[in-house]
Amino acid sequence: MPVRLGKIGYLNVLPIYHPLETGILPMDCEVTSGPPAELNKLMDAGKLDVSACSSVEYARHADKYYLIPDIAIGSRGPVQSVLLLSRRPVEELDGRTILVSAQTHTSAALLRVLQAKLWNIKTVFTTGSATDVLGTGERPQAILCIGDEALNLRYHPDYPHRIDLGEAWRELTGLPFIFGVWIVRRESWERNREKVEQAAQLLLAGKNWGTENIGDVCVMAAEESCLNVDEMCSYFDGLVYDLGSEEQKGMRAFYESLVETGIIDAAPELVFLP
Repeated sequence: MPVRLGKIGYLNVLPIYHPLETGILPMDCEVTSGPPAELNKLMDAGKLDVSACSSVEYARHADKYYLIPDIAIGSRGPVQSVLLLSRRPVEELDGRTILVSAQTHTSAALLRVLQAKLWNIKTVFTTGSATDVLGTGERPQAILCIGDEALNLRYHPDYPHRIDLGEAWRELTGLPFIFGVWIVRRESWERNREKVEQAAQLLLAGKNWGTENIGDVCVMAAEESCLNVDEMCSYFDGLVYDLGSEEQKGMRAFYESLVETGIIDAAPELVFLP
């Protein structure tokens, strides 16, 4: 039985999955694509074996998962695709409502942390699609959008205040921020260790291919985006695909902040594949 592999349906993972899905690197996996929140649910329900998932999903259910080492998706500053778009300065959002993308768990949690620890404000969250809401003519006070939607909406004329959450995290901590990790269900590892190990190694090989050929990836991505090649290269240049010591330090700081703000009860250990 092939390994059930989850893929975030955003441009930011194109460097990793392009060589797998085009046959550059042979793959024997059944791929399911979706937004992070959906992949989180599928992993939690045991419907995927290996997947990219929100770093919050690992924090909430660390006992179910192993982290795949040396692969993640994050930033060491501006990430460009996780944005708080506001009609007023962020400090003036206290007591107001923010429309939050239903596709994200980590970014919403990060926004809570930044509100508490950086801006000292409290807001109400409602969930929905920013693109759909804006299409009706409605203009919420602020919108948290992620992924390709954030890239498309980042210069919306009705939202002059743009806060990049990756940059805000660096302002708060000086550390990288890891939005997503690749995880393995422990049950899948015990049941099908050889194939799961092969899938993990395949993802790492995909990451290596993608980072070595990032110029070609930028050109491909720009062909199907509102960004031109230079903008796309700028976007990918700001992304982190490693999970080294600094990135792990950033994850631990985020988990400790989630405890401080009451989002999780305890910060998990980072447990990698045996």
